[in-house]
Amino acid sequence: MAAASSHLHLLDLPHVWRGEEIARADSAVLSTGHALLDAQLPGGGWPVGGMVEVLQAGASLHVWQLLLPGLVQSARNQAGPVVLVGAPCEPFGPSLRARGLPGERLLWVRTDKPAARLWAAEQALRCAEVVAVLAWLPQAKGAELRRLHLAAQQQERLLFVFRTLRARHDASPAPLRLLVEGVDALNVHILKRRGPPLEAPVTLAAHAPRLAALLAARRPRLRAVPLREACHALDRPVAA
Repeated sequence: MAAASSHLHLLDLPHVWRGEEIARADSAVLSTGHALLDAQLPGGGWPVGGMVEVLQAGASLHVWQLLLPGLVQSARNQAGPVVLVGAPCEPFGPSLRARGLPGERLLWVRTDKPAARLWAAEQALRCAEVVAVLAWLPQAKGAELRRLHLAAQQQERLLFVFRTLRARHDASPAPLRLLVEGVDALNVHILKRRGPPLEAPVTLAAHAPRLAALLAARRPRLRAVPLREACHALDRPVAA
């Protein structure tokens, strides 16, 4: 009886994580700006000091709608740039400024060479003034990702790495892995987190409120645009 009581007492300790519940964060977190997503993440937000891996069919699809609320908050709290390494599209400054992130806070490193992207991402993570690093690394290997993850941990930086859907079954050091898809709605599948599996995706708005209202008003006159044409900092799945 005493052993059973001791066991129950152990399960009630605040530092003990049980597999059926979402774990507490090991380090600081930053709210994603999406309440539904925060509720499913350890600590209630993006891990500050660890890799977040985002898998997508299209390299630029919905990146800003997913990340911008948290990046705006972080940029307000800290001076310095948000570094984009190998971003597939040029950021559209006026739209980002309207949503709270001035274009001058972005530093875009343009290179197609995988080794150069990895080097630039690691150097940015080790720069004291950098707010966050967003790196498009479709060809990165596990050992290379671990190096970036360790750099993010050591420097306590926000790090988002974007890869293709082909990487879904590859091993990854990222404590948080997401698969993002959808056009009219943004479906975020949580592939990996410290906690129980999440069977259904978290569904978020695919566009900012003002843009969504504009698209709804113009919908009868819109036609679909192939993904390869929708290359814009604020995602354009449709065009007049």
